[in-house]
Amino acid sequence: MSEEKDMVIRVRDLYKVYRLGETRVKALNGVSFDIDRGVFCAVVGTSGSGKSTLLNMLAGLEPATKGQILIAGQHIERMNESELVTFRREHVGFIFQSYNLMPTMNSIENVALPLAFRGVDKKTRNRKAEETLEMVGLERFKKNLPNQMSGGQQQRVGIARALVLDPEIVFADEPTGNLDSKTSEEVMNLMQRIVEEKHQTLIMVTHDDHLASYADIMIRISDGKITENVDNRKRDTNWIEYFR
Repeated sequence: MSEEKDMVIRVRDLYKVYRLGETRVKALNGVSFDIDRGVFCAVVGTSGSGKSTLLNMLAGLEPATKGQILIAGQHIERMNESELVTFRREHVGFIFQSYNLMPTMNSIENVALPLAFRGVDKKTRNRKAEETLEMVGLERFKKNLPNQMSGGQQQRVGIARALVLDPEIVFADEPTGNLDSKTSEEVMNLMQRIVEEKHQTLIMVTHDDHLASYADIMIRISDGKITENVDNRKRDTNWIEYFR
């Protein structure tokens, strides 16, 4: 089990049940695990396995039917919507499959947007955005609009936007889903480097076992249950303890 001081995510006996007419569907069926700070974790599963539901619940975007979700020392399953908005703004960054960039804003403006929502002055947020763009190798594209960049460059802008607030946790939902294989490798290498250098926790959802191999930890989920957990650093199973 992880030491409390190192643990950033703790999930206990987590259920998510949807009602479809008279039918009850368990999207998550008693999931429990810990994730340490500074770990790159891939959640792997096919469509309908429950992996995206799990990501949304960890991010406070969907409420739990039952169970506990402790993120950065806070029980997010107990929070109301206003508290969740504040929590995400202060602790969480998001990387989306479709980039979700504002088409009329250049790279600096897109990356600086979360800082604007936090009330940071323009000079400070632009400086921080420039520094973060340099970190992802886009200093030459800081004035470019999204349609003036490749898909890989747009995703790098999306990664920079997720990192600009120095979040404790970054959630990535199929972050290479719209990229070719070569560009996907580049983005995965970038995310590996960021986790290592900044000691941030990254949770990535993917259906691709090869992409999951870039992560430190792989959690495989099927029919709402964890079926496998692997520490890629040790090539050893059972890194994550099951709790019953």
